Amino acid sequence: MGENNRNEASSSSKSNNRGESFISDAIIHKSSCGYCKTDGNTSVIRGSWARSLTVDDYQDLLDRGWRRSGSSLYKPVMGKTCCPSYTIRLKAGDFVCSKEQLRVSKRMQRFLDGTLDAKIPDLSINETNASKGSCSSGSDEALSTVAKESYACNCQEKNNEERFEHFLSNLIDTSVHAYVTSGEFPSDIQLPKASVKKVPQAKRKLIKGSENLLYSSNISFQIEATLRRSHSAKKDVHKSGLPKEGADQNGGFVELSPTIIAEKLASSLNKLPDISSLSTSSCKGHLNFCSVIKQASSAEGAVMVNASRQSTRGNGSKRTCVEKNSGCHQQKRRRLEIHLKRSSFDPKEYALYRRYQIKVHNDKPEDVTESSYREFLVETPLVFVPPADNGTVPPCGFGSFHQQYVIDGRLVAVGVVDILPRCLSSKYLFWDPDIAFLSLGKFSALQEISWVKENQVHCPSLQYYYLGYYIHSCSKMRYKAAYRPSELLCPVRYQWVSFDIAKPLLDKKAYVVLSDFATIQNGQSLPHQVPDDPIEPQQHDHDQEASSKIISNEDEELLEPDFEDSDDDYDSETSSLSSIDEIQDVDTGRSG
Repeated sequence: MGENNRNEASSSSKSNNRGESFISDAIIHKSSCGYCKTDGNTSVIRGSWARSLTVDDYQDLLDRGWRRSGSSLYKPVMGKTCCPSYTIRLKAGDFVCSKEQLRVSKRMQRFLDGTLDAKIPDLSINETNASKGSCSSGSDEALSTVAKESYACNCQEKNNEERFEHFLSNLIDTSVHAYVTSGEFPSDIQLPKASVKKVPQAKRKLIKGSENLLYSSNISFQIEATLRRSHSAKKDVHKSGLPKEGADQNGGFVELSPTIIAEKLASSLNKLPDISSLSTSSCKGHLNFCSVIKQASSAEGAVMVNASRQSTRGNGSKRTCVEKNSGCHQQKRRRLEIHLKRSSFDPKEYALYRRYQIKVHNDKPEDVTESSYREFLVETPLVFVPPADNGTVPPCGFGSFHQQYVIDGRLVAVGVVDILPRCLSSKYLFWDPDIAFLSLGKFSALQEISWVKENQVHCPSLQYYYLGYYIHSCSKMRYKAAYRPSELLCPVRYQWVSFDIAKPLLDKKAYVVLSDFATIQNGQSLPHQVPDDPIEPQQHDHDQEASSKIISNEDEELLEPDFEDSDDDYDSETSSLSSIDEIQDVDTGRSG
């Protein structure tokens, strides 16, 4: 702010020597919306700028619906903006972990134990080779390459059924891709991924002649259903991309039955010498993997041992890979370290952030600059409060922090958080796109909730986990309500209302004075006065030039994309300041 701009609001901080807050007057800003993407300037926010901000004052601002991005403060004008945004929080001590969240924790634990392999093999095939000749020759070559390059290392844990099932699923996917490339399957639609499951011993006994059946997949039925839906929707024969085999003499589509699809895939898979200990067959559309070694009680073990031996005979490097791991029975354990550090620039963090923004959110490389990163996630107006032994401050202190997730010395995720007297406020998360399968958004959210619980011993007032804004009208933001039991902030009376009460109201209307319904339900009378907002605008200034004094010239720097998910189609370049606060796909598409 310039020296001539003296209209800053200054407030002391609860007489506890935690510094002072200097905040500029709030102004109104209108822009296009990054959530509903409607035409025109339908997103309306109040914006301000903080030169200095105490943790106590920022806590109060959070409880009045404000948020920060760097040194900018912002708050939606709820009655006027197109996508009303409600502050959402969770009392950490009451948190109930859902089945999906529990699965995320277990998946990470398997990954750290070494029973879930991080190095998923690249099963993409050479497009040029696959496009030449028939499908059988293309798929044989591709699958043979896959088997030779990845099977030995994928068998490092011979008793790990999950890894072996994953390996077989990848082989099927590669075979399907080869048929797509050659033209026997249509190339203009997305076919489903295969899933291979172990057949329980009890079920084998119920099926005559299936004693040696080990694994099965119903991918043929899924592919057939996808093809049928696509055909019904398009009606245009020529768009199917099928050769003469897939069309009748009049150009009409001839549906491939699950039986035909399964037979094609089985024929291709049976030509792999590296899994010759398995026999692949089709049965009524199911793709089955059977052992060619007849053993009553340990067929699975025999198959995997025999397969690993065969895969090491023709290549010394593969043998080394297997033997180095002591016959594939030792598991490589990984070490996860979580470091909490005060907000500061770290080249490794910036490099990870840059990869994340470009690969996950499709940002242009020239737009992901060091200066924009610093303004967005490093700079903070919060006055740091050092730890105290009197039970009022946690061991890390209060202020802005970066929580680093490091696996075997490699930085894989960074959570940007504010730690305040009553809460941990989650601001942003970026993670390594190479390990998106670990759902680091959801995992980090669970860790942040656990952190609040653990630090209540040192600071009893620290009880809540704030997830940013909840936008019921935006499907990408509804994941935040999965952290239960959560509550939303009433935009008028600033009372906290249970999400279970708010949800049916928001199903009918985007903007609701939540406390009206909460007090009626509880039999309480409504308050006569509405609390004043700490930084209400003194004048409604719609001038864009004036707005630019507190708003970055690059609005995309202020965005907090929805985390987990890597398939998020969120376009940060067309978003406005009002869509700043999408946080972790806590599949954090926070995706993960």
